Amino acid sequence: FNSSIRRSGGDAIASASVQEKIRLIIQAENPKKPYSDDKIAQLLKEDSIHIARRTVAKYREMMKVLPSNKRKQI
Repeated sequence: FNSSIRRSGGDAIASASVQEKIRLIIQAENPKKPYSDDKIAQLLKEDSIHIARRTVAKYREMMKVLPSNKRKQI
């Protein structure tokens, strides 16, 4: 079973789905200005997914994605 995240509408979304959304956000970001964990959390909030910055960081680490300062390409 996957854990779930509450959405603002009251329903829940699987953490695996949230991780996939994070992966898509990171793939679509500008490599010269990658999103911080806080910005990713804000983008998810706009999609009615309310999670903390530290949860974004935890999921990002689980997916073996580097932090924004290490993803930056000059």
